Amino acid sequence: MPAITATSMGGPGPRVLVQTTLNGTDSLTYERGDVLMLRNPTGSAITPTIDGDGGTTWPGPGIGTITVSAGLSLGAIAAGAGIVVRMDTINAYLQGTIAITSGSGLVGTLLRG
Repeated sequence: MPAITATSMGGPGPRVLVQTTLNGTDSLTYERGDVLMLRNPTGSAITPTIDGDGGTTWPGPGIGTITVSAGLSLGAIAAGAGIVVRMDTINAYLQGTIAITSGSGLVGTLLRG
């Protein structure tokens, strides 16, 4: 279970990008403003799920309580493609210890403000 280590984006100039090859269940630490990038260098689509083990429900203004306990599927990432997720937009799923599951073979990068 490798941890996805954040790349600090603070300060001017270029920096070395920390990339982690995922092996199926991989952890990360979320801070406000983080951006997660997942790239699929494999030959087939991969459908990862992100889930914080402390999340069960979340108040949804105007719609009531939302169940977040199963995590959030990030959708199928096609072979050779990638996605970018502004973590603040999915923070309901990021309570407690956070893991990305079913992501074996993906390359993850976490950018931290």
